[in-house]
Parts: sequence; structure tokens; C-alpha cells
Amino acid sequence: MRKSVLVTGGAGFIGSHLIDRLIGAGNDVICVDNFFTGSKTNIEHLIGNPRFELMRHDVTFPLYLEVDEIYNLACPASPIHYQRDPVQTTKTNVHGAINMLGMAKRLRCRIFQASTSEVYGDPAVHPQTEDYWGNVNPIGPRSCYDEGKRCAETLFFDYHRQHGLEIKVARIFNTYGPRMQVGDGRVVSNLIVQALKDEPITIYGDGSQTRSFCFVEDMVEGILRFMASDSALTGPINLGNPAEISIRELAERVIDVTGSGSKLTFLKKPTDDPERRRPDIGLAKATLGWKPTVDLQEGLRRTIAYFDSVLARAGGLTVEA
Repeated sequence: MRKSVLVTGGAGFIGSHLIDRLIGAGNDVICVDNFFTGSKTNIEHLIGNPRFELMRHDVTFPLYLEVDEIYNLACPASPIHYQRDPVQTTKTNVHGAINMLGMAKRLRCRIFQASTSEVYGDPAVHPQTEDYWGNVNPIGPRSCYDEGKRCAETLFFDYHRQHGLEIKVARIFNTYGPRMQVGDGRVVSNLIVQALKDEPITIYGDGSQTRSFCFVEDMVEGILRFMASDSALTGPINLGNPAEISIRELAERVIDVTGSGSKLTFLKKPTDDPERRRPDIGLAKATLGWKPTVDLQEGLRRTIAYFDSVLARAGGLTVEA
């Protein structure tokens, strides 16, 4: 059935890939973005498509539309961006959730919330399951994002309990792939860009901290399956790749795939940076039949090719990936 779908943060990295899939399935999509971190280049291929509509808007202000479904992805997702204006980040998470939930309540439509593995903080439980409450510093430099997302989850479940709203809350773990920004401060994009430029590769701490990286196509598939699932499945549900790797090993893998001459350099570890991060995706497997299919080597190859093309357009740099 053809639907009218609202995607907030639709010009962002994950949002733009999600819109491609939604339009490909025959839906009409309204993309809402204030372009604080989103990029018009992520959606420029959709301009002129009769099933696509773009609206510049900040979700911290009310919005009145008529749609069948809402995907709320609006929020800066990398520390360098969400710490640039931490008050605005909290407002985006909290006021944005309130405004989108209010719309969903008025329309009686299903709404998806892009939560995050950051709700687990620096976890004392490993791997992280959905019933773990987390270990989060409420007053640190990352709190605007961590606690903002936690509060958004609270709002979603209160609207569900109080108003019977159909909600879908996904905790998204580290995701990577084409359309990440060159200077977004995320570990995968940082390492790749530095390697392609043969610059020193910066690692914060000793590189022993671990992460789990999910390719964006797999993530979007998980989101769509979750949104289409039975209304009784509200989440929160972990979406991510359970394959764990240290940051140092990831950097060495990037150097190997790019053939770069870059050397590792070590800097002070940021405040509250988690030591370990790996999702338990047993719930997603059991309820959605979902698991990642793109391994890290293939995902890195495709992501490196993307950044190589971006850098080549920007400055004539071409490096074989």
C-alpha cells in the first residue's frame, strides 16, 4: 500500500538511505531537515522526483502535516556535532520528540524513534541487552546526546502507555557507509579520510576500546522490518552488528584496504568515551528475522570508494581502494 511517510533528519546519513528505500517501495516521502548536519548532496538525486518533498524545518518547533507514518531521525549523531551546541542537541531530542509524538497522536499513526547505543553509556554489562539500564554520566560533555535520547525514549513509552500510540524505538549502534560526512568526527570517516590523504591517523586513547560497526544498508533493512512488525513489538530493540573490533585494529584494517602510508598517532581519550560497545541482537533476530549481512571488509571497501570519490571531486585526490 502506498503511504505518505515523514522522515525527520532525512538529509542525514542514515535518513537519506532510508528515504531511498521508502521511495523505491512506492511511497511518498516528506523529508524534513534543518541542515545543521544533514547535506543536500545526500538527497539531490531525489529532487524532481514526484514522490519526494523537501522541507527545511527545525523539529524543535511544531510541524503540521498529514502523513501515514513518521520516522524520527532528527539529531546530530557524532560528538563533534552534538557537542557544538549541546543545549540545542538536548532540545532536538526532547522538544523534537514531543512535537513528533504530538503529530503522531493527532494522526493516530505509527512512529519510529531512532534511539542510540549511547543510552547504555560506558556499559558495565557486555554485550549490551535491551534490559540493561546503562551507565551514563548525566552532567558530562556527552550528556546532551546520551540523556537527550534517554528522555526521548521515556516520552515515547509514556505516549504509548498514556495515549495508546503505536511506537517503535530502536537503539542504533555504530553505523557507517557512503554519505557519511568528511569532517563529521566519527571514527570510520576520520580513519578513512586520514588514510586516503596519507595523514597521521589519530587514535584516542591506546586504541584498545572496542566498537561494533554496521553497514548502512543492513541498518536500513532492520529499521524497515521493525517498522513493519506487529504493533505489540514496541522495542526498545538493538540494531547493530555484533562483530566487535578494537579501534586500533580498525585503523590497521583501513590502512591495509587503502594501501595508505599513514602512521598511527595517539591522543588523549575524550571524557566518558565508552571502553566497550557491542549489541546483543538476539531480540532482532528472533522477532524480525534480521541480522547484518555485509561484513566489515566489504563495507570498508565500499565506504572507502565513496570517500575517495568525494575527495577527488573536492581536491583532485585519487587513491586506489
